[in-house]
Amino acid sequence: MSITLQSTLTCPKCDSVANETMPQDACQWFYECRACGVVLKPLPGDCCVFCSYGYVPCPPIQEGKSCC
Repeated sequence: MSITLQSTLTCPKCDSVANETMPQDACQWFYECRACGVVLKPLPGDCCVFCSYGYVPCPPIQEGKSCC
């Protein structure tokens, strides 16, 4: 199974997009938008910012595992 490590995050406040590399073995709970400075946190029920705001979910979720 091929794991994608690149994801595009979309800021819910300003709609800016950023291509980011996801950590392969950890959750990322915070992300600061480069355009507006808002700090993104996972939505309820999601394990990380990539699962909430990214085009591709985090690597552990892609593998069918628990993220945290």
